[in-house]
Amino acid sequence: MLKLCGETEDKLAQELIHFELQVERDVIEPLFLLAEVEIPNIQKQRKHLAKLVLDMDSSRTRWQQTSKSSGLSSSLQPAGAKADALREEMEEAANRVEICRDQLSADMYSFVAKEIDYANYFQTLIEVQAEYHRKSLTLLQAVLPQIKAQQEAWVEKPSFGKPLEEHLMISGREIAFPIEACVTMLLECGMQEEGLFRVAPSASKLKKLKAALDCCVVDIQEYSADPHAIAGALKSYLRELPEPLMTFELYDEWIQASNIQEQDKKLQALWNACEKLPKANHNNIR
Repeated sequence: MLKLCGETEDKLAQELIHFELQVERDVIEPLFLLAEVEIPNIQKQRKHLAKLVLDMDSSRTRWQQTSKSSGLSSSLQPAGAKADALREEMEEAANRVEICRDQLSADMYSFVAKEIDYANYFQTLIEVQAEYHRKSLTLLQAVLPQIKAQQEAWVEKPSFGKPLEEHLMISGREIAFPIEACVTMLLECGMQEEGLFRVAPSASKLKKLKAALDCCVVDIQEYSADPHAIAGALKSYLRELPEPLMTFELYDEWIQASNIQEQDKKLQALWNACEKLPKANHNNIR
């Protein structure tokens, strides 16, 4: 199942690579000219025009001041010559402003005229995105049923923390695998061990054994020298059951039976409580 998932992810990655290459070729590269050449040129022209306007205003101001001062000067000829020179400078500045303004207008009109082309690039982007998502969806829709089928057919599912009935139904067993495996190992190597179910096992050993039981793979020889780990795994499995093996429903009856002082009546009460257990629980507690 993991192989199938990995192959699916690989195919999705290939689709993503193809999508990104197509976007770069059909959208990003054409828009690069817009972003890096045309728009910067327009901005540059606007800044240049603003500078020329300032120069023209400065020339006009100097010419006006000179014209006023020439009327008060006793030597009219030099002042008049200076005013003429400043007027020519002002006219040249105005001419440069006009030329720059025309160039800016031409660039702006050219930019606006290409708006449909830029819109086409974004339309292409949306179409490429739609095609990428369509192909990815088709791929996922084709593979998801296979993944679900394999998952449903997978027998070796975790048993710790899962309902007893669910584990038995999936595995096709009558006795839960952790219970059967642990009890079998304890009968072989743990019945003479002192402090069984009381002495705490090694945490790392217990964790490893629980993981092995979850995978339904246990090496009996490996744990034969550590029955406390086996007992700890069995206790842990029973403790982690969502519904206790003896059930919540019969809790009061178990308590009442345990409080009976007379031995024969106590055994009979316990037996009666056992008979009321669901079949799966009864099979695993007997």
